[in-house]
Amino acid sequence: MSNLLILLLELYLCTKFTTMSQQVRVRFAPSPTGPLHIGGVRTALFNYLFAKKNNGIFFLRIEDTDQNRYVPGAEEYILEALEWLGISPDETIGKNEKFGPYRQSERKDLYQQYAAQLINSGNAYYAFDTPEALDIARKLEEEQGKTFIYNHHNREKLDTSLVISAAETAKRLSNGEHYVIRFKTPVNETLHLHDIIRGDVKFETNLLDDKVLFKSDGMPTYHLANIVDDHLMETSHVIRGEEWLPSMPLHVLLYRSFGWDAPQFAHLPLIMKPVGNGKLSKRDGDKMGFPVFPLDWTDASNMSKSMGYREKGFFPEAVINFLALLGWNDGTEKELYTLEELVNSFDLNRVHKAGAKFDPEKNKWFNHQYLIKQKDTDLAKAYAPILAEKQITVSEDKLTRIVSLIKERAHFVSEFWEMSDFFFVAPTAYDEKATKNWKEETPALMQNLISVLEEINDFTSVNIETIVKEWMTTNEIGMGKVMQPFRLSLVGALKGPHLFDIVELIGKEETISRLEKAIITL
Repeated sequence: MSNLLILLLELYLCTKFTTMSQQVRVRFAPSPTGPLHIGGVRTALFNYLFAKKNNGIFFLRIEDTDQNRYVPGAEEYILEALEWLGISPDETIGKNEKFGPYRQSERKDLYQQYAAQLINSGNAYYAFDTPEALDIARKLEEEQGKTFIYNHHNREKLDTSLVISAAETAKRLSNGEHYVIRFKTPVNETLHLHDIIRGDVKFETNLLDDKVLFKSDGMPTYHLANIVDDHLMETSHVIRGEEWLPSMPLHVLLYRSFGWDAPQFAHLPLIMKPVGNGKLSKRDGDKMGFPVFPLDWTDASNMSKSMGYREKGFFPEAVINFLALLGWNDGTEKELYTLEELVNSFDLNRVHKAGAKFDPEKNKWFNHQYLIKQKDTDLAKAYAPILAEKQITVSEDKLTRIVSLIKERAHFVSEFWEMSDFFFVAPTAYDEKATKNWKEETPALMQNLISVLEEINDFTSVNIETIVKEWMTTNEIGMGKVMQPFRLSLVGALKGPHLFDIVELIGKEETISRLEKAIITL
């Protein structure tokens, strides 16, 4: 092969794989305006999975430029939620601040200089319009049956630096007049853009408005701040909710105006409400009794409390697993994934375009799957505080055994008491439907059963069952005549795990006591 051909091949390969050589850096950039919504959690998760799949960096930036909406405690809440879920960022406030600060409110000076750069390059302009003047302009448009859009068709008719002299502009700025800096959207362009999830998308610049980039209070809007920060923080991919898709042309134009390469974009589908149409909201959770926030949150303005997944008893792994499959799958029927498996399987190209319906029952099913995977000893420890509140003391071994018998039917540890109360306290009432199985001959049979139980020394489940069934066989007593009344006497209903496991765990004395009570009561 000639030197020329080798050189051409090297150039080709260099060009082809340049983008692949760039380190993957993705961000989750929430605003601290309240608790982290489960939709935001999924966005964070998909960014995390993409980063780890590609040996990249997942970082968190707090976008607090809107100080009017800032809520104390929200930032800490976000960081705690991600930590609980096991998807903490590699870089954030106080952690590996390679491109810090990671709070936008601490980067104000940066934005001012970049806003000025856009002014100087002719890609932005000062607008001095008062709210009153804009209202008048808006009404005039509406009277003509038009929709008011602040862009190329009227920006030179309004109070802007495009129509007044540079000297007049400087004078008004020095006088402290209220202003905003708007982006000067190009005219008569068709933008052909690519989204990893949605494919090729097209936008007409004439339909775009001149968005505000910077305000006279010294704070940028989201549009300017996130572009500048994503560039300076070397963000390679912007993975965010589909509500930001309409902003994509502006953001690409801003990158172009600065002379920067834009990152790749991927806009995730919405998480839809379980019933009806529309985006999942807090109201849906309140109405149907499921959480939409990762942790409990108390609104300081009215002290209203919203439930969180953690306090509701969900396992973080279950929440992650459930959310990962809202809008994505790996093309198989597989449903249960560890975080490591999700990382290995994740592919942005397999994220769906359509919204994903939130299913509260499926959510609970996932938690059940992770509950039964837990060690019985760990579940017993989680159950112990519930018993302590009821002033019930039980050995760790016994509690572990009880948990092993009931967990297969539970979704949450909080359900354990209802499923196992009879292990600790005798029934005070008997299920009305079940009492129909208590016949005229039942008291005598139960008394005979007491006599059988009294003679058993090895009071273990298997041995008790063997002896009781031998007694029934020998005396030709049908199973239904004994077993159902026996369970009813011990439990108060026809529920619970294997009957003879219950008998062993509550002990001979308690078993006989409950049978005697049932004989008297029923």
